[in-house]
Amino acid sequence: MCLGIPGRVVEIVDGYENQVALIDVEGKQRNINIGMLEETPEPGTWVLIHMGFALETVDETAASEAMSGLEMMGRERDA
Repeated sequence: MCLGIPGRVVEIVDGYENQVALIDVEGKQRNINIGMLEETPEPGTWVLIHMGFALETVDETAASEAMSGLEMMGRERDA
């Protein structure tokens, strides 16, 4: 597993050949490149993001563990 920020797919963005998804990270949504994933993720799928790219899909437990790791390094969760 990479050091990445966990986010949940909201939707696939039209017009980018299934290469861009709207991803929610703790209530903030951004367009993220999902072209490196083996399959196009469905809405609700958790992914790990690094530098604007989704690098792998993970389950909810792994996403929570990744966020906990970020918190241990000093990044607090947004209220």
